[in-house]
Amino acid sequence: MQYFPLFVDTQSLRVLIIGAGDVASRKLDLLCRTEANIDVIAVDVCQDTLNYVNQDRITLAQRPVNDSDITGYDLIYLCTADKQLNERLATIAKEQGIWVNVVDNPKFCRFITPSIVDRGRLQIAISTAGASPVYARELRARLESWLPQSISPLFDFIAQHRHEVQKRLPVFQHRRRFWELFFQRNAERFDDDTQSHYEASFSLQMSRGELLLIDSSTPADLLPLGAMPYLQKIEVTYSKLRVPIELNELLRRDANFRSSFDEHTIEQQLVAGESCLVYGDKVDILRLTEQFPDARYLRPGGF
Repeated sequence: MQYFPLFVDTQSLRVLIIGAGDVASRKLDLLCRTEANIDVIAVDVCQDTLNYVNQDRITLAQRPVNDSDITGYDLIYLCTADKQLNERLATIAKEQGIWVNVVDNPKFCRFITPSIVDRGRLQIAISTAGASPVYARELRARLESWLPQSISPLFDFIAQHRHEVQKRLPVFQHRRRFWELFFQRNAERFDDDTQSHYEASFSLQMSRGELLLIDSSTPADLLPLGAMPYLQKIEVTYSKLRVPIELNELLRRDANFRSSFDEHTIEQQLVAGESCLVYGDKVDILRLTEQFPDARYLRPGGF
């Protein structure tokens, strides 16, 4: 993984954009949604940039850039048409430990800006590591059509009620189950029924956890698509073998791993409402299917 995705707190972030043409304007449109302090230096300025100046959203210095301008910033975007100028300024920024993005020049980029789906508190970032920005945009368009605009106020509602849920349900597993039930009832809508779905979800009954079984002869890429939601609910993975990276990528990153276990341990976890996965050789998995008849045995093509 060359580029590590992360989300940066933009409060008090100092950003400099060199250039104010169409490319710089697209960067500016995104950055102006944040809480960052934004300065722009450019000789020729497009109308979109001037609009942000008139709104007092950015500070504009309409002049040529100087090497001395590259100081005291957290992020810098270099968007001029002068390739040599961009590269020289990028080198100066790098020497000062400033993260820099040079448009259409990945070699000089300390970071890249992904394609973004913006639903308020819900942010989805998509990147192809610079290989195909066109595909990233197409994927973003699909997600935009799938996610309703009402999901923004829904996550505002959730943020407002998180503290209450923590007080009423002090046990982590109960809180997790609460939110699972809430989303099952409410989905991604925010409407007049959201509050009632929220209250109803407190009447949860702790259900028995699910057990998933995968034998080591099944490649992760051949698992059925319908198994993905179940894999994301796994809280404990049991295996005496090395779990392939490809399978690990399908599991929750905060799930526990245990290499020592027996049937009694698994049963205790299921009774406690925790979903488990056992990965092992085919003989062991077939034995577990007899001892746990309700387990889901994941195999290519079905389960």
